[in-house]
Amino acid sequence: MALRELSSLEKCLGLKKPTKYSTQGERKVPVLQNNNGAALVGLVTIASHLVHEAKKAELLGNSAEDRAVVQQWLEYRIARVDNCPKDELKVILKELNQYLGDKVYLAGNVFTLADILMYYGIHHIVVELAIQEKERFLNITRWFDHIQHYPGVRHHLPPVVVLRNRVYPSGHH
Repeated sequence: MALRELSSLEKCLGLKKPTKYSTQGERKVPVLQNNNGAALVGLVTIASHLVHEAKKAELLGNSAEDRAVVQQWLEYRIARVDNCPKDELKVILKELNQYLGDKVYLAGNVFTLADILMYYGIHHIVVELAIQEKERFLNITRWFDHIQHYPGVRHHLPPVVVLRNRVYPSGHH
C-alpha cells in the first residue's frame, strides 16, 4: 500500500520521473535508495523527502508550530492508523472526527502532507462505512470528501460517495 501512496504522492507533487522503491521486512516498509548511497526508510521520511524534492515545503507547514502539528499527524497515521486492529477503528474515527470539528484540514486551515497521507491511510476505512456511520462521523466525512476532490490527490484510489442527498427523504434518489 505504501508504495502506491508514494507513487500517487509523486504525481500529486508534480514530480516528473518516477522513483524506484523497494520494501523491507514483513510490514513492507518502503525504502528509497538515494543517489548518494544513503537509503531513506519509512513512508513519512520518504514522503517528506519528496515534498522537498518538489520544492513544496509549505506542505510540511509554514511555521514551527504548523510543522509540529503536521509531524504529529504523520506520526499518528503511522502509529495509530496503519495496522490498526479492527476493534479500534471506531476509536480512531471518533478521535479524528472530534479533532476535525472546527478545522478544515488537519493542520488548521492549510492543506498539508498530513492531509494527503491521512486520506490515503483511512480511505480503506471510509470506503467500508455505511451511510449512517458516515453521517455519525460527519467531520471526517466532510474533510475526506474535501481531500478526495483536492486536485491531484486521489490518483490510485476510487472515489467514495460520502453522503446521500439530505434534501429528499429515503427512496427519492
